[in-house]
Amino acid sequence: MSATNKEPSTMNVLVIKAGFTPQRMCIQRGLESLQDIVGGYIEAIYPFEEHVGLVVNADGKLEGLEPNRALYDDQGEVYDIIAGDFCIVGLGGEDFTSLSTELMEIFEDRFYSPELFLRVNDKFIALPYLERRK
Repeated sequence: MSATNKEPSTMNVLVIKAGFTPQRMCIQRGLESLQDIVGGYIEAIYPFEEHVGLVVNADGKLEGLEPNRALYDDQGEVYDIIAGDFCIVGLGGEDFTSLSTELMEIFEDRFYSPELFLRVNDKFIALPYLERRK
């Protein structure tokens, strides 16, 4: 592989920490950087139509990590809650890639507000701390 075809050694991701607004970060490519963000073994999930992956702590719920953000179904109902810090990455051939500026903005808005979780009648409700950005 020539130097001109070499992949960049870094990638731009969106880091979502429990209790905070999203943070754009440039990280080193590779497993270790992703493990540092989530605080353990990683798992990638793909809950959105957009070409992105959520890199989460594979054992976050089992380890009792702080509930972070909800995932919603088509009717706006909570179907899962991500425990612990996670990041959003772009998807390329077989690897994670940088998020495009457009996707960075979409998911920065989607996950802008930290959430408080309540369980009411066997149903989880997520209450945002902050108003959505305009």
